[in-house]
Amino acid sequence: MADLQWNKEFALEQTGGDEELLEELLTLFRDSSASDLKQLQNAVDGNDTAGVVSAAHSIKGASASLGIEAIRHLAMVIEADGRKDSLAAAQQNLAALEELLEQVNTLQG
Repeated sequence: MADLQWNKEFALEQTGGDEELLEELLTLFRDSSASDLKQLQNAVDGNDTAGVVSAAHSIKGASASLGIEAIRHLAMVIEADGRKDSLAAAQQNLAALEELLEQVNTLQG
């Protein structure tokens, strides 16, 4: 199992130390990333590099704002490769990204 590399202190800084708000943001991230992951999977299946870039960019930004470094990094790699009109990184890293996103369900604010 890969490590999420979650910087909870950074995430709490973003909420001004409000743990309740952090929990709400984590819930929003879980919901949005599930949708983005589905978009990413559909884009890979449809050979749609623009869709891959869009979904990966969304996941990257949301995970960065919460200090979830492993997801941010994988999404960045997938996005950068998609911008080169390639699906290779998405195909190679989709399962790992899905596993990391599943681990977000264990995080608590």
